[in-house]
Formats: sequence, structure tokens, C-alpha cells
Amino acid sequence: MEQAVRAAEQALIEYEIAVETFRVEVENFARLHEQRLGPLYARLEELDAQMAEARAARTGDPEDLRKAQEARARLTLIEGVEELMHGWMDSRGLYPEAAAMLTDQPVRPPQRVRPSDRARKLYRELARKAHPDLAQEDAERKRREEFITRVNAAYARGDEDELQELAEEWAAGPKPKEQQPSRSEELYARLEWLAQRKELLTLVAKRLEEGAIAGMLRLAPDDPDGLLDEIAENLRRQIAERETELAALLSR
Repeated sequence: MEQAVRAAEQALIEYEIAVETFRVEVENFARLHEQRLGPLYARLEELDAQMAEARAARTGDPEDLRKAQEARARLTLIEGVEELMHGWMDSRGLYPEAAAMLTDQPVRPPQRVRPSDRARKLYRELARKAHPDLAQEDAERKRREEFITRVNAAYARGDEDELQELAEEWAAGPKPKEQQPSRSEELYARLEWLAQRKELLTLVAKRLEEGAIAGMLRLAPDDPDGLLDEIAENLRRQIAERETELAALLSR
């Protein structure tokens, strides 16, 4: 029974590592998508509004006037939201860089969607060694939870140096106590808890998989950063086409 519990613990840790790795990629992609492509989308929307206004001014048609007003209203709404929220919040609350600014910490946004191979290796090793589920006592669990929170933040930024420092800190820290054999009732309770935790992680993974960002990541699983560059180039072409069309409308 004890071997079964330990095997289930290790399987859960590996699954949780996979889910957290995917979550980091999804959230980094979403943030970098907004940072890199947001201005391009905003320019397209502004050009669409100007084109609608130019058509309305030229035709005087009530329907064209209505469309122009709607286009400008949509743009104004988006700008208002950007002013209030841009760069400050994500699905889990404040962005790390926003929290850093509020606490006078260095601001280090992610540089790429997928952390480097070395960062991923360090993260996996630390998660396997320091995972809170390996603790048997509340004090040790709390210490591990606080440490893993720092590990997750460093991994989300792709900070290899900080992950290496955390690995050295963990190696130099207090050694966990040897686990004592558990009673059968405790082992059964532990297996039940592990099953519930796996079910929760499965729901988290399902929500991530069903999101629009995950769908975009599936288009370029080997090079998500390259996908952002490709989308940006396509948006720049659209902007150039809109600018040409707007110039033609204004010259009539």
C-alpha cells in the first residue's frame, strides 16, 4: 500500500508539472500577444473607424453614418478598457510585473512564450524535489509552498539564473525528515486525496485546452514565438492595405 501511495504521489507531481508548464506557456502567450500585437490591432480598428467615417462623410447615407458611429464607439470603448486594465491583470489577478511595481520590486515581464530548455529542466527538478505534496507536516508543507511559489514565478519569467539560485538554496536548506510508515487508514486517506487532486488538475487542464490561446498555440507547437511574429507580419500587411484604401477614400 505504501508503495502504491508513493507511486501515486510521483504520478501526480509529474502531471502537475505538465499542467503548470502548459499554463505558463498559455499565459505568457496571451500577455506577449497583447504586448506585441495589441498596438497593431488597435491601429487596424482605428483605420476601420476612419474609413467608415470617410464613407459616411462622402455619401451622407444614414446607414453609413450609423456604421461610422458604431465603429468609433467600439474603438472608444476598447481604448477605455485598455487605459484601465492594460498590462495589469490576467486570469489569476495582477500580472507579476504589476505586482512588482506595487511592491517596488524589479519589473521583469516574460521575454518569450516558452522558457528555455535549461529553465524547463531546472523547473522540473525543483518541482520534483520541493513539491508541497511530499511534506508530511504542516510546517514543512508551508515552507515548500512558499518556495514553489518563487520557483513558479521565476519559471514564468524564464529566469535561468534565478532558478539556478533557487536550486542551490534548496540543496543547502534543511533536509526533510525521513518519512515513517503510515497506518492503513492514513494511506487510504492519502490515496483519496491524491485522486481528488488529480481530478481538479484535469479540470484545470481542460479549461486551458479549451481556451482560444491554447488553440493558437496548437497552430505552432514547436515555435510559438515564431507564430507571434507571423501574426504581426500579417497584421502589418492588413494595416498597409487599410491605409491605401483610406487614402483613396479621402482623395475622392
